[in-house]
Amino acid sequence: MSANLPATMQAITIGSEKTAESLTCDAYPLPAYNADEVLVKIAAAGVNRGDCYQRMGFYPPPPGASEIMGLEFSGTIVACGANVSKWQIGARIAALVAGGGYAEYAVVHQDHILPVPDEMSFVEAAALPETIFTVWANVFELGGLKKDDYLLIHGGSSGIGTTAIQMAKMASAKVMITAGSAEKCAACTALGADLAVNYRQDDFVEQSVSFSDGHGMDIILDMVGGPYFQRNIQAAARGGRIVNIAHLQGSQAEIDMMPVMLKNLTLTGSTLRARAIDEKTRLTQAIATHIWPHIGDTVKPIVDTTFPLSQAGVAHQLMESSAHIGKIILTCDN
Repeated sequence: MSANLPATMQAITIGSEKTAESLTCDAYPLPAYNADEVLVKIAAAGVNRGDCYQRMGFYPPPPGASEIMGLEFSGTIVACGANVSKWQIGARIAALVAGGGYAEYAVVHQDHILPVPDEMSFVEAAALPETIFTVWANVFELGGLKKDDYLLIHGGSSGIGTTAIQMAKMASAKVMITAGSAEKCAACTALGADLAVNYRQDDFVEQSVSFSDGHGMDIILDMVGGPYFQRNIQAAARGGRIVNIAHLQGSQAEIDMMPVMLKNLTLTGSTLRARAIDEKTRLTQAIATHIWPHIGDTVKPIVDTTFPLSQAGVAHQLMESSAHIGKIILTCDN
């Protein structure tokens, strides 16, 4: 470790109660980095549902990952491992990681880093990795989104939803979203959604039929689960792909498989956190080629609220309330 770096840092501890109120900011040793990793002085970190699940004990980090919460961050490289050839100290970067973002410093593999444009703030950059990686891996790769496809995004006003709208419109897809208020629906329409359905007032299955002129939805991105499983099957087009990335209303449901068979549907889903280094490298390269050149232009970060790192518990309360539109960000003033 360089003599110019501190021996300790501030990071968030979950606490035995595992509640938002039990999160505290405490001293930790600076993380060690291996030959293929860089050490980053974090400027901002994204808050995600996965962090809340980890806090509650439902989403533990994979073996070898930091026990500290935080799946994405932006900041400045302050040290490089012996094999690092792609980055230099002082580079402004953003990254998706398996843990460690709720801290003043974190490590990341050199092949999992994306550059932050000079004109983009660290807060904006921290809002991008988790959403872009998730949308690319699930909508474009698993879902196979292409021009003129009908895409239904549940949770359209979430961080993932707001990014999915923009990326899908960049691909010339026809986008319908669901959200829980007129304000959220309006925000999604402003981002490019062709139809925003308030699920508290309208049936998204009926709306999907009329929106697609009876065709149905080619891809459905679902983070709700539970009662939506069967309804997604109803809304899907023949040959449609239903991709689950979370289950806010439950991961289990009894479904009728007959329409799945008759429509030749694909039911699938994925997570990113535990993927192997090579797979994350492949995803990073694909995003660097296809999406990253468009950030800040066609694909803009949508930030709802920022909190200092020490107020991570308040950030979790906001996340769990679902009152936000876009991303919630923690900032470090180190």
